[in-house]
Amino acid sequence: MGIIVQKFGGTSVGTVERILNVANRVIQEKENGNDVVVVVSAMGKSTDHLVELAGQITSKPNKREMDMLLTTGEQVTISLLSMALQEKGYQAISFTGWQAGIETEASHGNARITNINTDQILKELAEEKIVVVAGFQGVSDENQITTLGRGGSDTTAVALAAALKADKCDIYTDVTGVYTTDPRYVKGARKLETISYDEMLELANLGAGVLHPRAVEFAKNYNVLLEVRSSMENERGTIIGEESNMEENLIVRGIAFEDQVTRVSVLGLPNELPTLSTIFSRLANHGINVDIIIQNTTSVNKTSISFSIKTSDLDDTNTILKQLKADLNYERIEVESGLAKVSIVGSGMVSNPGVAAEMFAVLAGQGVEVKMVSTSEIKVSTVIAQEQMVPAVDVLHSTFELSKEVTRI
Repeated sequence: MGIIVQKFGGTSVGTVERILNVANRVIQEKENGNDVVVVVSAMGKSTDHLVELAGQITSKPNKREMDMLLTTGEQVTISLLSMALQEKGYQAISFTGWQAGIETEASHGNARITNINTDQILKELAEEKIVVVAGFQGVSDENQITTLGRGGSDTTAVALAAALKADKCDIYTDVTGVYTTDPRYVKGARKLETISYDEMLELANLGAGVLHPRAVEFAKNYNVLLEVRSSMENERGTIIGEESNMEENLIVRGIAFEDQVTRVSVLGLPNELPTLSTIFSRLANHGINVDIIIQNTTSVNKTSISFSIKTSDLDDTNTILKQLKADLNYERIEVESGLAKVSIVGSGMVSNPGVAAEMFAVLAGQGVEVKMVSTSEIKVSTVIAQEQMVPAVDVLHSTFELSKEVTRI
């Protein structure tokens, strides 16, 4: 007997029928002899509905009150799932994030978990109860309800698994596992049997939506074994762990992509040491995530920088740069929107030089102009025109033979 943490997302609990299906999956794990802790999201699009309601009241809702509002979504799900389990003859008890002992920073909207007091959960497990916990939420040391931001339920599940020293954490979604790329866009996308934490973290950061990066990072730091599985189909998913089973000749393991990217260029900057830190510190303080950065020295005294951001952050970025004009004395700003980022990921790239060159050659052969590049030991990211995103992913998926069933070592 061990402890298994199961997480079910909004799609998996979107209707009463689906909640009953989730109850059956939970019972199956309980019948296998395990103690079970279940983390659930709000039903379907109910969080979006709550945000819309707030928008009908005010265009700038108070962050504390938004947390009070949004956390009610998960409370609906935990109570209904607990009732479903009880109706099927199993002891179950539901906990909000704060009742489950999930302590967070004193920050609203995107708080980080600081500690989990597992005493109450362990007490209920000792009494053979199934414990159902609301994802996405916790409580600060000031006794304020907080939310964990996007992907918060994934993070809740992994953090609980770490705190409870669970044998495994199963993330149930509307797909059957982690694929070589998004199967909605590429017909030949193939489910991976295993993938390493580092590879999954890169894919998650680069746009693969199956898991939130913070959850993967938590799993890596605390060595929590993850499995991404389908909540609708009873089949094995993708195991995410310290080391994946090496697939012979598979240098690239996956391709991630995201649209709505904008390149911002600040031209004619003074070539002085504090210039870059001034720009990027100010952007970071306003919550703007800067991705790829390129610097070019154009003369002895002048330099230019280009960086990519989400298009939704463009207005705020422009405002900040205009505020810095007098301090930095740059010449002008150039903006190019309508871009996308396409990235290849694979731990095999470390020992196989020439992968980036092959990627660039393939894209050039398709008439795709690479506007920006970023690399690490296990990934190469390119910024290209948005209309070329899907064709680029398709040809790269084919080039690196990701559709091909491969032998395992």
